[in-house]
Amino acid sequence: MAQKPSIPKGTRDFNPQDVAKRNYIFSTIRSAFETFGFQPIETPSFENSSTLMGKYGEEGDRLIFKILNSGDYLKDLRSDIKESYVFSLIFTEIIDSIERLIRIDKDLFSYEEHINGALELYKNITPVEKELLLLYFKENKEDIFSLFTTEINDAGVFSQVIVRKRNLIIDIYNRYLNKEEIFYLPRATKKISEKALRYDLTVPFARYVVQHQNEIDFPFKRYQIQPVWRADRPQKGRFREFFQCDADVVGSNSLWQEVEFVQLYDAVFTALGLHGVTIKINNRKILSGIAEVIGAQDKLIDFTVALDKLDKIGEEKVKEEMLGKGIPQSGIDKLQPLFSLSGDFGAQVTELKSILETSEEGRQGIEELEFINKGIEALGLKTATLQLDVTLARGLNYYTGAIFEVAAPEGVKMGSIGGGGRYDDLTGIFGLKDMSGVGISFGLDRIALVLEQLNLFPETITNTVKVMFINFGEAEAMASMKAIKVLRENDISAELFPDKKKTVKQFNYANKRNIPFVVLVGESELADNTYTLKNMASSAQETITLDALIFALK
Repeated sequence: MAQKPSIPKGTRDFNPQDVAKRNYIFSTIRSAFETFGFQPIETPSFENSSTLMGKYGEEGDRLIFKILNSGDYLKDLRSDIKESYVFSLIFTEIIDSIERLIRIDKDLFSYEEHINGALELYKNITPVEKELLLLYFKENKEDIFSLFTTEINDAGVFSQVIVRKRNLIIDIYNRYLNKEEIFYLPRATKKISEKALRYDLTVPFARYVVQHQNEIDFPFKRYQIQPVWRADRPQKGRFREFFQCDADVVGSNSLWQEVEFVQLYDAVFTALGLHGVTIKINNRKILSGIAEVIGAQDKLIDFTVALDKLDKIGEEKVKEEMLGKGIPQSGIDKLQPLFSLSGDFGAQVTELKSILETSEEGRQGIEELEFINKGIEALGLKTATLQLDVTLARGLNYYTGAIFEVAAPEGVKMGSIGGGGRYDDLTGIFGLKDMSGVGISFGLDRIALVLEQLNLFPETITNTVKVMFINFGEAEAMASMKAIKVLRENDISAELFPDKKKTVKQFNYANKRNIPFVVLVGESELADNTYTLKNMASSAQETITLDALIFALK
């Protein structure tokens, strides 16, 4: 029976039209990146797990796709699992044996018989089981052998000892099952995964900077357009495999970089025809200041992760999550003004100043936001709007200053189509201190969905071939191929229909491919060394020379 073809959830196939549309977005973003002075780099699709883990917060770490090590590493693991199963069975047999001893009538008690049986049981356990038992009893200063060889003549005393030993073994067994104590065997220490697919492009970029720091001129402006992977729950606009388009600057503390990134967002979305996007901005120092004011400094990540969900789950659910994370009700009450902030950028900043007047870090965050806003007001934006959003947290561990998130135009139901921020200490985790960085990302797949929804893709981008030659036979095909070679040398995309089929079928094929022009080279054209060019949209056609054909198709 043939296997039904399928792909993993959260992934997609792209047809030629989809790819053309995506390439249009890539080209637009790449052009803007280079206009703003960014240089391209690429990094591997997977990194060492240690590079990625612990950089995205608890929620992010759970979404990292881990890669199993190659080779038959499972062989030893299967053996360990099998022996662990036998180990559990041997514990059960020991417990059953002791319980039988306790139930034996004292008058019929045969000490030697049961001790010999228990001793034989111990001798037959596997080395793995023996090692586990010895590890436990070494810790408890007990001799495993004495469990079965204690010489007690009095049956009553013996029964008491057996009960104590039975409880001790049950304790070992339960602790083993509940993983309260993990007994590592030499083989079991072999790792099954040491690599992972990259979760984003920022952390690999930080690794790249540290690893190549002696080859880089700082400040270093790079852009990167590559796929990333996240073990997320697939839904509209959220995929497990998707492209990110990132631009970052490292080696500069200047807030002019943030001003430029706001302009870069504006330039790209204007070029794509996506007018009316909102560039939301916040500052992690403001969030830290708020956490300080409400007495939750030690729960900053829990606080920001919950606050970041305000637009998704609402005020009450956010408060419930904060309470669940141990943030006191008195502190949550102090947050109430945040849930009702309104007005323009300046009005919200004024309200924040009153909340954060006791926090030095919070005041610094406000000053940075004011600098960025002042720069944008002076320079202006083409079609985007800059908006302060104090609930914006993005839930990531590494942002330390400005935080960005881009929302689609009003009326379009879609998650963020871009985001980023400043990460002063990201490279520090790889050993390079005092290297400030700031960057933004474009969500290609969501941008494509928005452009599709608003019908903003130019009609011409899906025309992969400009002209197709009809195949009338071997001689005509050879003449067509010679002309096609010349057209291609003049940067005109052209092709020959490969098979000699009915002319109507060849024309239908050109229509389905949205090929705008068709050339006919029949007997008369072959004799006159001419070409009949047909416009598929208007049905107009003319017979012309090769030079004229080139001119017409340019």
